[in-house]
Amino acid sequence: MPYRAPVHDYRFLMENVVGFAQVAATEKFAEATPDLIEAILTEAAKMCEGVLAPLNRSGDLHPAHLENGTVRTSPGFAEGYKAIAEGGWIGMSASPEVGGMGLPMTLTTTVNEMMSSACLSLQLNPLMTQGQIEALEHHASDEIKALCLPKLISGEWCGTMNLTEPQAGSDVGALRAKAEPNGDGSFAITGQKIYISWADNDFTENVCHLVLARLPDGVAGTKGISLFMVPKRLPNADGTLGAANDLRVVSLEHKMGLHGSPTAVMEYSGATGWLVGPAHGGMAAMFTMMNNARLGVGVQGLGAAEGAYQHALAYAMDRKQGKAGGSGAIIEHADVRRMLAAMKADVFAARAIALLNAVAIDMANATDDAAWKARAAFLTPIGKAFGTDVGIEVANTGVQVHGGMGFIEETGAAQFSRDVRVTAIYEGTNGIQAMDLVARKLMDGGEAAFAILDEIEATAEAAKGTLPELAKAVWNAAETLRETTEWLVEQELTDRFAGAVPYLRAFARVLGGHAHLSAALSGDAGRKRLATFYIKRLLPEHAGLLAHVREGAADLMAITTDDLCA
Repeated sequence: MPYRAPVHDYRFLMENVVGFAQVAATEKFAEATPDLIEAILTEAAKMCEGVLAPLNRSGDLHPAHLENGTVRTSPGFAEGYKAIAEGGWIGMSASPEVGGMGLPMTLTTTVNEMMSSACLSLQLNPLMTQGQIEALEHHASDEIKALCLPKLISGEWCGTMNLTEPQAGSDVGALRAKAEPNGDGSFAITGQKIYISWADNDFTENVCHLVLARLPDGVAGTKGISLFMVPKRLPNADGTLGAANDLRVVSLEHKMGLHGSPTAVMEYSGATGWLVGPAHGGMAAMFTMMNNARLGVGVQGLGAAEGAYQHALAYAMDRKQGKAGGSGAIIEHADVRRMLAAMKADVFAARAIALLNAVAIDMANATDDAAWKARAAFLTPIGKAFGTDVGIEVANTGVQVHGGMGFIEETGAAQFSRDVRVTAIYEGTNGIQAMDLVARKLMDGGEAAFAILDEIEATAEAAKGTLPELAKAVWNAAETLRETTEWLVEQELTDRFAGAVPYLRAFARVLGGHAHLSAALSGDAGRKRLATFYIKRLLPEHAGLLAHVREGAADLMAITTDDLCA
């Protein structure tokens, strides 16, 4: 089925649910007028539908491969990347001073979702570059900014992040990569990195690697790590490209999905690099890139979910089987209708959470207000984890809607499931996101969480006159979540961590109920019907999740290794 960008949903959410008007009302984003938004969404949709979506199967069937040390990308990917770069979509939110559009992250988020739905393997390339642009804007020297940012924003160069090493995994502090001063302000970077997305390609002039490594005087752990810009090709003084740097792609991983995206093992053998940010301050700089990518990866999950839903819906409307009423298509069967409704309702909830997160980021950037910064930080792990969980669940359900044909590769249903699976793993596993939520993000005693719950309950109070049953369910869910949050902030970390994943999921469920209730308040009959389905059938999941949270860690940690191996 041809992909169709859900532009109407973006408009509706910005106007009725996520409060985008307050972003457009700031001086920083005053140019984000309705006419500009319409133009951005329309043009991005054309590119995603007409140029990127036809590449999705090509990337799966004809993977990127390594040929004599050079990465050869999937057929059509070079042309697809050119369309992204020439459209200016990479630098949408980058500063106009270095060639970006200076647009709100909310708009960038909608475009990233469209690209993810259309061709997730290719979209991963500009996503990495967007994160690098933000990291350099915040932490790099003026010289590195002047050299790299215009090229990254134009798409002439692209960027990567290099964290993981074979022995370290998520324990970044255990890295062994080292950086030795060259005596001229540059450093010699030596070490191996794994799982490097889009580590190389055959369509950009250069690849800029942000690499974590340890200086000779760097202490053990994360506090001794520094960040370096290590380009594939070394720039000359005039900005032109010179000799190849001493780095190479050792191999490409054979992956479950995302075959069009080359994921590499990288070897640095005294490669020349330059410090980004202060010595031993690499984690702070890298986290700027990672937090950008966490929202982006949540949106990748959401994009895959939208693609899988559209694919399943088209099949269900066309496939005739059994004695269903109406058209005779399987969409008339109650269970198929249940699956499709759950898919659509969860996609809407995840999209709303992503845009709420983006609006908070925009308001924090525009106002420098601490409350907006705290809100953005709190919503980031929820948006990343819930968006990718929904992507996996919706893609899996999409296979089920297809029945036996879903298990047959030629229908394309399985590709969504294979491609999206890694999103719950990279940029910090969803378990790590949940642990961050209940630990670092509750260090304020729950203030940011309670502020969000206050808004949810205020919306529910306002809806009691017109939608009493739905409003009551959302208000009660928010109050139960408030009570559990109050309990959680009083617990030791082990007890928090034991219930971290169900707590994050419950918070997302309640946020989803809030979004659906807000949508129903618009008066649109279809939105009300979908809200009723979500609030009555999916929102109640929060109660069991919060019961899990409040059990703490005692019974969990009492289970022995022998019990697990028996």
